Amino acid sequence: MKISDLTDNTGEWLRGTGPDSDIVISSRIRLARNVARFPFLSRANVKQKTELEEIIRDKIKESEITQDLFYVNLADISPVDRLFLVERHLISREHAGGEGVRGVAFGKSETISLMVNEEDHLRIQVIRSGFELKETWKTIDDIDNKLEKKINYAYSSRFGYLTSCPTNVGTGMRASVMLHLPALGMTHHIEKVFNAVVKLGLVVRGMYGEGTQVSGDLYQISNQFTLGKSELEIIEIIESVIPRITSYERMARKALVSESREQLEDRVWRSYGMLKVARTISSDEILHLLSQVRMGVNLGIINDIQMKTLNELFILTLPGHLQKLEGRELTSAQRNIIRASYVRKRLEKIES
Repeated sequence: MKISDLTDNTGEWLRGTGPDSDIVISSRIRLARNVARFPFLSRANVKQKTELEEIIRDKIKESEITQDLFYVNLADISPVDRLFLVERHLISREHAGGEGVRGVAFGKSETISLMVNEEDHLRIQVIRSGFELKETWKTIDDIDNKLEKKINYAYSSRFGYLTSCPTNVGTGMRASVMLHLPALGMTHHIEKVFNAVVKLGLVVRGMYGEGTQVSGDLYQISNQFTLGKSELEIIEIIESVIPRITSYERMARKALVSESREQLEDRVWRSYGMLKVARTISSDEILHLLSQVRMGVNLGIINDIQMKTLNELFILTLPGHLQKLEGRELTSAQRNIIRASYVRKRLEKIES
């Protein structure tokens, strides 16, 4: 398999199915792990980083996590390919922008991703469509157990798993749920909801996690602390909060329909019309337009577009994907033109 093979398909987590998939785009869990007797990467030299990459790559293969794992050495691919993998949620922005020997292993479904020499020696990630945190945990726990039989993790009986960043010490786990919340934003209730979330020890971020801005009404809610609670306790906290947020979003959508249906339909159809006829669309604008149309589909205002298609367009119209599809680097203005053309053709194909 090659990275270019991914352009024809998208990951399982974008299929638009699973519990509460009208609002919950995906559930993701990431584990941070380090190899015992090796320094953290911030203190490791080139020789040690190279040795770590070789050890972990071999142990991943020996663990037989899944038959179709594909390994990529990030130092050997182009910046566009690295951006493409970031947009696909297979590697982090930090991993893409790092230096030296580092890599990532992932399967064809893109559900599993194993980042080698990121901030920690190993970052294990599992991502699924819809609100599936417990199923996601079962999968990643099994992968972690298989790897732990092959790799001697840095672990303290007092502190738990030892990590490069102190905020990850303990379970080393970040559990997150990506939500689409346009109605709460439109009714100006989003801040109130998130203020309550923060008080429970959770954090709200953009589509690509820490340090990213919110776009397209897409929010990630994840645990802030990893020490002092077990993995299942962290998951239970998040699972107790998400149903409340989805309930508030549904109530906000219902209020918009009952109180200002004409204005709501106008907003949705205008967004759909822009996607069908625009000749140039920026990254921020496409996310806003897709967000409005996605809500319209969920409310039955638009009936001939599948949720999977809209979820995919959130990713396929990002800069790295457009450049990968074109096979060349593009300026911002070129991307805006190609993005509009790509969406027009995709929608024309659906209508035909």
